[in-house]
Amino acid sequence: MKRHLFIATLLLAATAAHAQAEPAKDFAAFDYFVYSGDDDYYRQNPLTDRSAFFNPIIPGFHPDPALCRVGNDYWLVMSTFGYYPGVPLYHSRDLVNWTLVGNVLNRPSQLPALGGQEVGKGGIYAPNINYDPQTKTYYMLTTDVGRGHFYVSTKDPMKNEWSDPVWLTAIDGIDPAFFFDDDGQAYIIYKESTEGQPKWSNHRCLRIVRFDRKTGQTEGQPVKFREEGVGPEERLARNEGPHIYKIRDKYYIIAAEGGTGNFHSEVAYRADSIFGPYTRWSRNPILTQRELKAGRTNPVTCTGHADIVQTPGGEWWAVFLGCRPGPGGVEQLGRETFMMPVSWSRDGFPYITQEKDTVPLRLRMEGAERKGEVTFGNFTWRDDFDGQKPGPEWLSLLGPADEYTSLADGHLWLRPDEVLPQDRRTPPMLLRRIQHHKFTAETRLSFAPYPGAEAGMAVFKNEQRYYRFGLKRGMVVVERSDKGRSTTTIATVSVAESTGDIILRSTCDGEKYAFSFSTDGGATWQTAAEDVSASFVSQRAGGFTGTTIGIYAYRVYL
Repeated sequence: MKRHLFIATLLLAATAAHAQAEPAKDFAAFDYFVYSGDDDYYRQNPLTDRSAFFNPIIPGFHPDPALCRVGNDYWLVMSTFGYYPGVPLYHSRDLVNWTLVGNVLNRPSQLPALGGQEVGKGGIYAPNINYDPQTKTYYMLTTDVGRGHFYVSTKDPMKNEWSDPVWLTAIDGIDPAFFFDDDGQAYIIYKESTEGQPKWSNHRCLRIVRFDRKTGQTEGQPVKFREEGVGPEERLARNEGPHIYKIRDKYYIIAAEGGTGNFHSEVAYRADSIFGPYTRWSRNPILTQRELKAGRTNPVTCTGHADIVQTPGGEWWAVFLGCRPGPGGVEQLGRETFMMPVSWSRDGFPYITQEKDTVPLRLRMEGAERKGEVTFGNFTWRDDFDGQKPGPEWLSLLGPADEYTSLADGHLWLRPDEVLPQDRRTPPMLLRRIQHHKFTAETRLSFAPYPGAEAGMAVFKNEQRYYRFGLKRGMVVVERSDKGRSTTTIATVSVAESTGDIILRSTCDGEKYAFSFSTDGGATWQTAAEDVSASFVSQRAGGFTGTTIGIYAYRVYL
């Protein structure tokens, strides 16, 4: 056991803010948290070639990927919606080995509008990362649907110290992206607001507007995207998530089409000038899986929202989102980040898949060498809470949970409070992404429960769908959230009222959860509940986020 005595002094100031808090016992102390993936595919298909890697390259809830390359450095970002901090930033030198640098939006001043939103539907959509060679500045441009478009900037992404937001008030819609032309001009392309407009027409709902570096704002009137050639016979939902590239003196736009479900796809256009008119490729889509049979083995679905990059050696690669339904069709992982090589057609258009091509789960990158710690496949992740603050993998809801948390003496200390996710406020809860269909998560908790208080492990999909597995006074409980603030007790197991040190373990086989605990340091284990539905916290619950798992504390003021 680690020292507990001096921590009461460290936390006295925090607890004094709440008149009813008792600093000696009001905090739950978590000694460690370990997450370990065990998916069948990875075990049955081990990587032997050092240049090989698994798809998805960044598994679990990592949607809407965008990337850029500067020299030998690649930078990759994804959407976070209502989670805080926002927009994970990954770095690589070879597109195979990725490191989580941190989160771009890591200060409350950068995310002022999250409060009161739904975690899975509001917040940060479709971030774009780009580099302006004229000013040697990196930009992360995105939409906070609670307020509008904004960008933050930095000269050095590795420091992960981005500016406060600059809001772009002159344009509407979602999914903005920068484009810096080689003639020095700068532009933003975005999906405009489309309310009241025809759903299917040659008007694809994109607009392009100039960007003025001196003012930091757009200038002039946005130009409506103009398309000629092949029309949208598929009658799919409008374009979104657009990117512009200049390749061999031609301008290319790639954009998502068909919504975010199984008909999701990516399409390509080309023009001689930035404002078009653009010719739609006759063999679009350049990426989709919608023509494949639903019952196929190890399916990847919903592919789209791509971004492409050229390596120093001249090859082109794409990142894009996709989904992997698990056993029984249960899908907790949300939309993940996949990667594939880009090919070029004889008539000069990029494509990733054609017709019934499948997204492979194994690929190789010539010249790359896979390192020991990677972001893909089966892996174990552990946090012993030895740092000064929670690591970048940890997320809270709608804002920082700093008023409830403290790291000291090798523990993460979490103060129970009556706030629940249903309240659309930040509760005492820290979560990390689930990244496998089959996994085990474990934490050790030191807590002296008092009447009305509990703490433990949470499995979270959204405000109305999550599980709590924790320690109360005299019992271990498994609870399910219901509508409003009510909960349903799934199971209770009596323990001694003096129980204050417990190991909690959650195991998922893809379709069901089992919750077990040990009060003797792991020598023996007791089941609290099993055959608990994973579907309840899966994509069937709606929203744009995947499922997360972590720790919580809660109390009812009696």
